[in-house]
Amino acid sequence: MAQIFDRSSNALARMSLVLTGLIVIALGVTLDNLQRSPWVTRQGQRPDQPVPFSHKHHVQGLGLQCQYCHTSVEKSSYAGIPPTKTCMNCHAQIWTNASLLEPVRQSWATGESLVWTKVHDLPDYVYFNHSIHVNKGIGCSSCHGRVDLMPLMYAQNTLQMEWCLNCHRDPAKNLRPTSQIYNMAWEGPSSEKPVWCSVTDDKSGKPTAQSVNCATQDPATTRMGSAAMGGSGSGSPGVELVSASYTKFTSQRELGNYLIEHYKIRKPNELSSCEVCHR
Repeated sequence: MAQIFDRSSNALARMSLVLTGLIVIALGVTLDNLQRSPWVTRQGQRPDQPVPFSHKHHVQGLGLQCQYCHTSVEKSSYAGIPPTKTCMNCHAQIWTNASLLEPVRQSWATGESLVWTKVHDLPDYVYFNHSIHVNKGIGCSSCHGRVDLMPLMYAQNTLQMEWCLNCHRDPAKNLRPTSQIYNMAWEGPSSEKPVWCSVTDDKSGKPTAQSVNCATQDPATTRMGSAAMGGSGSGSPGVELVSASYTKFTSQRELGNYLIEHYKIRKPNELSSCEVCHR
């Protein structure tokens, strides 16, 4: 009886299995890279807005603080979108006939809110609290990038779970004194620009991060009025910083580990409940 399969059939079967495995692997790698790509994460995309608001102009050019518009960032889970009245505080006096601001004037006249397109949009099942991050020493630029250099707002980071976990596994690289939260240009201490920090007594009802006082100049030779960066501000201008013991830091790693301890930030193994992020 003649053979049904040719002798080369075994080799073809092996090649087919190998080829199928390679296709599956290539497909997995492609999908993995796709879900990290800007096409999915929307990094760098500048969505159309009712008004082309420039953070660079308002923050770097005019010197507006983040809290002027995002009033709830220190006490709420949401940073908050400013109402039309916030815009009209200035634009009732300047640029009153600018065509770009017609939607703002229309919103003010009709009482209908402007519909902004959310740039940093987390899934509905993710619970993110701005206030706890701000009050624990995470700066705006750590998540949002150099907003003060953005003519049009865009997302610099993926905001995916792995990005969040990378910070929670090693928060020391991003922690800073609380008074530097809104300093977009903060780069951390170095041998050329050290930072000195001390700890005061914790007080009930006060965030633990505010018990840490930091200075950019040697407190032994500098007065509080010109050198104090953050903390409780227990002294007054013109009083020398001689009452507390300060530690000098010349690297972000050393400062971060110090702040982890005194900010009382939970370690990764203490974040065992899924409800920390998922509600």
